[in-house]
Amino acid sequence: MSDAAQPTAAEVRAAAEAVKTALDRHLAAVERRSGEDDPAVYEAFNQLAAAAEVYDELLYDRYDEVTPFEIPGTEDSLPPYAGPEEPNAISVLIRRDYAVAEPQRLLAQAERVEAAEYGDGPGADPDVAGTVHGALGVLFGEFEPDEIASRHKEFGLEEADSTLWVTAADEPAEPGEWLEAPFEGVDPQRVVCRFDVSAVFDDEDGDDGEDPARGEDSDELDELDLDEDEDLEPLDAER
Repeated sequence: MSDAAQPTAAEVRAAAEAVKTALDRHLAAVERRSGEDDPAVYEAFNQLAAAAEVYDELLYDRYDEVTPFEIPGTEDSLPPYAGPEEPNAISVLIRRDYAVAEPQRLLAQAERVEAAEYGDGPGADPDVAGTVHGALGVLFGEFEPDEIASRHKEFGLEEADSTLWVTAADEPAEPGEWLEAPFEGVDPQRVVCRFDVSAVFDDEDGDDGEDPARGEDSDELDELDLDEDEDLEPLDAER
């Protein structure tokens, strides 16, 4: 960093004072907490984390020095639950990412589905199953997402991160109400629970295989993983 862009000593001192103030506020909120998920404690924690991050950056830029503590990131964490105690409805939001690891296998499986469905009769369109995006449309139109998750290698796909959120609602949505924007406007404070699966947890956990951030029931999602040497069930062409 150039000298002109470096923070001043006064700016670093002001950032340090902001950390002290945020620390006092956090301790006061903890002392007055009304329950395990007190929103005041959550807010004070975020303020302390933000102040510490600013101080750490300015300290490094000015003096090439770091702080001896690390504040865990808060961007991916959820705030305390503030939804109804007895939800009348829930929404389950699922995201699963895949890499197209073997395009030729993906195309071959889509062509098999098309052949089993239409043969040489009307409705068969070899051009649809002959492209990657067309093949994806064929396979996801034929198989349930859970089946594709359990047989992803058979379809030439490689699993990446996935997450499942269960959110509470006061009433069920009206038919067609959210179809235009199904994942818009999710209130983090109405997330009852979430379960994440990611290779990053394996890197962080080492050999113990446990990570509380993944949720108590994350092993249920891990059961979808296939072992490298596991035999794949043949594709049922009669579906």
